Amino acid sequence: MSATLPPQAPPATIGPLKDTLVLDLSRLVSGNVLTHVLADLGATVLKVESPQGGDDLRAWQREGVSTYWAAYSRNKQSIALNLRSAAGMAHLERLLGQAQVLVENFRPGTLEKMGLSPERLQALNPRLVVIRISGYGQTGALAHKPGFGSLVEGLSGFAALNGFPDREPVLPPFAMADSVCGLYGASLAMAWVHHQQQAETPSLKTIDLSLFEPLFGLLGPHAAEYHLTGQVPQRSGSRSPTHAPRNVYQSRDGKWFALSAGMAGTLQRLFEALDLPNALSDPRFATHEARLQHVQALDELLQSRFQTRDLDELMDLFDACDVTAGPILTIADLMQHPQVTSRELLVDVDSPQGVRIPVHGVPHQVNGVRPPIRASAPKLGEHNARWGIPALDDPATP
Repeated sequence: MSATLPPQAPPATIGPLKDTLVLDLSRLVSGNVLTHVLADLGATVLKVESPQGGDDLRAWQREGVSTYWAAYSRNKQSIALNLRSAAGMAHLERLLGQAQVLVENFRPGTLEKMGLSPERLQALNPRLVVIRISGYGQTGALAHKPGFGSLVEGLSGFAALNGFPDREPVLPPFAMADSVCGLYGASLAMAWVHHQQQAETPSLKTIDLSLFEPLFGLLGPHAAEYHLTGQVPQRSGSRSPTHAPRNVYQSRDGKWFALSAGMAGTLQRLFEALDLPNALSDPRFATHEARLQHVQALDELLQSRFQTRDLDELMDLFDACDVTAGPILTIADLMQHPQVTSRELLVDVDSPQGVRIPVHGVPHQVNGVRPPIRASAPKLGEHNARWGIPALDDPATP
């Protein structure tokens, strides 16, 4: 069961960013993830959208409902502005004078073509933090290319590591590069807003954030290891290159679970629970290095024991011997899972189409209380009047 958004949402002053105004000119996932984090923390986020259809994320629908928009634009406000008109740009510049953060993900150079060069933004608001999201950065060999997450997931080295060694590289089934970028960008925005608030002599801060670099950074020590060994890491499925056993296994009733038992003590308890008390003395499994070298044999041994028990039996066994394992769940499982329901991780909100749907709640608690979702995702131009802009259905809307 999901929680329900109160009919009278709490005031927009809840959260540590309650005095922060964010203008979001971005489209699709990366910028929306970034500003959705800021909105969840109390910031006033204005989605600046084209009167012709708005953010492209609105078109990502299922059964006629904008599910992505509902999930990533809760707690935000929407204003519709024609930024190709002088009147629309005048409204935008007025709001930029009040804002603390501007987020955009145009191709490099587009903001300048709009008349919003760093010099102009400095004149409008020297305390402004500008987050410029692009595929590969504002400079560099690929700066001119459009930034699609799927391409970045390939170019970053991630896809080369993802999948099984005898199969093709696998792209993630969700917007991974965009999401990582957005989450990283939210921390940048908060840090630089704090800096600007403390600065005695403020000056515009322009943050060059790409989809490529945060995902590339998640590879961690791979560059160092390649430099030292000359070896290119290979795809290993669900196995880990650092410890074994770590994999997904199947129970007698055909269900899947994940297990990570690389520490010797944990593995000894697992072997004993599976009636294999002497397995750790087997030279193939006696040391960390040996287990990695003979991981196929180790997995086969474990799977032969796992397939004699149903999943519930295995979970009870793992709990009893303090072994780190858990079931592989689908969204259908999670909708009713006690961890999700007891912590009210799903909240019912209204979609712009008027259909109530569950979305993920704010993913943290403060002093034992989860911050509320203050408002459902806005309709296009819903807040124009609030910000002194003609209504969307007004023929004179700039």
